[in-house]
Amino acid sequence: MPEYIAPIDDLRFALKLSNKEDLTTWPGFEDASPDLIDAVLGEAARFSKDVLSPINYLGDQTPPAVNEGVVTTSPEWRAAYTQFIEGGWTGLALDPSFGGQGLPQVLACAVQEMWDASNMAFGLCPMLSQTAAEAILAKGSEEQKSRFLPKMVSGEWTGTMNLTEPQAGSDLSAVRTRAVPSSEDHYLLSGQKIYITYGEHDLAENIIHLVLARTPDAPEGVKGISLFIVPKFIPDSNGNPGQRNDVYCVSLEHKLGIHGSPTAVLSYGDNGGAVGYLVGEENRGLEYMFIMMNRARHAVGIESYAVAERAYQRSLSYARDRVQGRVVGDTTGDRSPIANHPDVQRMMLSMRSRIEAMRALSLYTASCADRASNHPDPKQRSLGQQRVDVLTPVVKGWSSEVGNEVTALALQVHGGMGFIEETGAAQHYRDARITTIYEGTTGIQAADLVGRKLIRDGGQMVSEMISEIRNDISLASMQGDFVVQEIAVAVAESVTDLEDATQSILESAKDNPRSPFFDSFNYLMLWGVAAGGWQMAKAAREAKNMLDAQEGSDTFLRSKMLSSLYYARQISPQSTAFSRAVCAPNLPRDDLDELVA
Repeated sequence: MPEYIAPIDDLRFALKLSNKEDLTTWPGFEDASPDLIDAVLGEAARFSKDVLSPINYLGDQTPPAVNEGVVTTSPEWRAAYTQFIEGGWTGLALDPSFGGQGLPQVLACAVQEMWDASNMAFGLCPMLSQTAAEAILAKGSEEQKSRFLPKMVSGEWTGTMNLTEPQAGSDLSAVRTRAVPSSEDHYLLSGQKIYITYGEHDLAENIIHLVLARTPDAPEGVKGISLFIVPKFIPDSNGNPGQRNDVYCVSLEHKLGIHGSPTAVLSYGDNGGAVGYLVGEENRGLEYMFIMMNRARHAVGIESYAVAERAYQRSLSYARDRVQGRVVGDTTGDRSPIANHPDVQRMMLSMRSRIEAMRALSLYTASCADRASNHPDPKQRSLGQQRVDVLTPVVKGWSSEVGNEVTALALQVHGGMGFIEETGAAQHYRDARITTIYEGTTGIQAADLVGRKLIRDGGQMVSEMISEIRNDISLASMQGDFVVQEIAVAVAESVTDLEDATQSILESAKDNPRSPFFDSFNYLMLWGVAAGGWQMAKAAREAKNMLDAQEGSDTFLRSKMLSSLYYARQISPQSTAFSRAVCAPNLPRDDLDELVA
């Protein structure tokens, strides 16, 4: 079974593409030199190949077990996590004040791809710890920060997100977990949370749960939800794990994929109440939790193309080795590897080009997050945040849908062997399936894009974003190369499709507030195709400029141009179908209710 090899050249290229400014001139990023970035990428590639990839299949076949509330992972998993925190990987982009390295998010996202591609189930643990730490850093008190963050940043303690309950999935207004004030500094929580990733395990000495709950006099709905820090062990006066808190694992879920990740049902307060510490103000918990959720949504987008990359590598290796039949038009009579057959080549290029587009769009979005947090110009910080707001649901929603398509194609390349577990293709297919569901389904991402990011401000943020895309495409169209120009023309047509669909949704919202949400999935997918094409046009232009300047490998740079050309010819035309679907009249509500409700 071939092991994962990190696509270092692709990652370097995508990082270069994501931001043309010198990050070392931004406050806080002075140490983020090209040499340091290269060193981090190289070490992460080694760790993913030598430590995480070899235990990926093991985690799938021998998942964690629970016995009387205690969850046990494999010795190999525990050893890998110990090496992970010894390397300081959890704190790569976290605040140096609490032991982090303070490096750019865009670099951390490139590194996360390697964790997720080599072992997605493992990568979930540090991802949730990082995003939980960011929420505490943003909204926690100074005492909470000093008490919890140093060991979360080091990875000695891990973090979780506790939202879902049996009756409260996407509808968090139905949350029933209670939080009753007990003293000046804490509340007692009672209730049950489900689907809690790494909610109980033996990798770290403590687990810090971020929990949504209601106080006794809270308003109904989402405006009555508060956020609490609930540690598995209550820290003592020295900051070490002390008394066991009243939160226990009832069971672990038996899942389709990501078997190596323990997904827990947690019960709070069965023995009097779990001690929890209020974050910020009462009734603003969902607002605070969105800090963690939005980071996690971007992270799920990374997971999506990361596992797709792993599946692509496996299928490419198989296609080069598997000899079947004679290539059409080959008169020699020799049988050929299936990698030479046209339809297999179609599948491979469909996978490769879309992985590159997803990676580029994700890292561009991460660079915008860095711009929002660290750029010296306040206007640029505001612009960066606007780009993050628009693109986060696209990175999560589009990438997860396409990631599922890519892992399905990778399985298809294997033919019958893809359906056999031992080849490993099936694991990637199963692991990818969750990405369209957790951290908000694709439907939730689409509703967020249409409702909060488009309609709420009358389309201003989206319009400004499209103007930036148009400007970049114009630069590509002026490149004196026929290939780059062809790509620019194709992507420009996709952007026109996006503009038409945007206007259609804004108009329909005036007459029927329900209509845009019927069209929102197709609108999100259209955004992905167009924005992915935008990044591929930029990539082609950058590759051509580097070729002309004799910077880098000719073979690699030509492959970038050809991959972008394939995307422009075979993927970009999808935008027309999505746009036509958005612009088409919807069936009347009564007819829809008759058919479905």
